[in-house]
Amino acid sequence: MGFHEIRFPANLSFGSVGGPERHTDVVTLANGFEERNTPWRHSRRRYDAGAAMRSLEDIETLIAFFEARRGQVHGFRWKDWADYRSCGAGATPADGDQVIAIGDDVTTEFQIIKTYRSGAESYERPITKPVRGSLRVALDGEAQQEGIHFDVDETTGLLTFRHPPDAGVVIGAGYEFDVPVRFDTDRLQISMASFQAGEVPSVPIVELRA
Repeated sequence: MGFHEIRFPANLSFGSVGGPERHTDVVTLANGFEERNTPWRHSRRRYDAGAAMRSLEDIETLIAFFEARRGQVHGFRWKDWADYRSCGAGATPADGDQVIAIGDDVTTEFQIIKTYRSGAESYERPITKPVRGSLRVALDGEAQQEGIHFDVDETTGLLTFRHPPDAGVVIGAGYEFDVPVRFDTDRLQISMASFQAGEVPSVPIVELRA
């Protein structure tokens, strides 16, 4: 199994349907109460690219991309138009969008994350596919320069500083990112007669776990 560092055509992912999925085991007790647990630490995203197909050219592009990935064999990048940057909708990523970690004067390597908050609860999502050239980093609000102060592995989302940030220093970041995915099928079923009549094919996509 491999991964191709290529993005599914963004114009074809625009209009797709999908989003995060959780797995919860629900057990109903004899007294009617429930116990709920999950074996998943992180959510997993699923999409259907078929809904975004609008023309014969789109279908041709899809088939070529599918064949080049050998179906489910090779993963690829996917732009989730509903969630692809560190900031809110309509904003531009800035180095203060997300708190990645707090320096300890020892650690130099940090995983890029995105934090989702609602009320008193939050969830930290690892970001493994930052978009090249989009990352902005700051230490206590002071902008850092890639290639001088830090480096980033765009295939893993690991941020490495040339020198460990001082203890207590807030490491902030802003970025755009892709989702690592694969096709969730080894077969495309496309009927041009149905497509021209308004029926789109199903093209399931599933997020890859690191």
